[in-house]
Amino acid sequence: MKQPLLLFSEWYKEELTISRVEIPSAVCLSTMGVDQFPNARFVSFKEIKDSSFVITGPLQSRKGLEIEYHNKVALTFWWTETARQVRIQGVATKLSDEFAEEYFKQRSLMSQAVSSLSKQGKEADSLEELEKKIQKKISENTKIKRPEDWSGFSIKPTRMEFMEFKKSRFHNRKLYELDNNKWHLKQLQP
Repeated sequence: MKQPLLLFSEWYKEELTISRVEIPSAVCLSTMGVDQFPNARFVSFKEIKDSSFVITGPLQSRKGLEIEYHNKVALTFWWTETARQVRIQGVATKLSDEFAEEYFKQRSLMSQAVSSLSKQGKEADSLEELEKKIQKKISENTKIKRPEDWSGFSIKPTRMEFMEFKKSRFHNRKLYELDNNKWHLKQLQP
């Protein structure tokens, strides 16, 4: 039996090789809202590190607050070119400051400036004024410090479902479930 993280890596690499989408690392993150409604949004998948899926962003954003409230989350990848879907359920843990610094340094200057000045998801008085502040920050040509509330999460999977879509609708679905630190595989009906 192939381990699910290895299978994911193979599928992801294959999709990246042939993908024509602008952001092939996009993944849908689903959380439980503090208002008890589920919530979903697309985020950028960074990598698998220590057998966990890494995403980043502001801790005071809706997603950050929701993960703090309830750390069981889901990730859904859809890959158009290979007609594959991967669904992951797992437990999210805040990244260490060391890793958050590492990921922040990898961001473009524009992304760093936006992260340092924008309060993601909060109401804006004027987008034009915010954009002027961001452009000014970039023009200062100085190192942009990672905001204290900017970090990310490491999502340790407990369930991973791989589905290959078929035109016949006889999809190939495999479900891996973690039990006592051991993966178990089930073949699911289409």
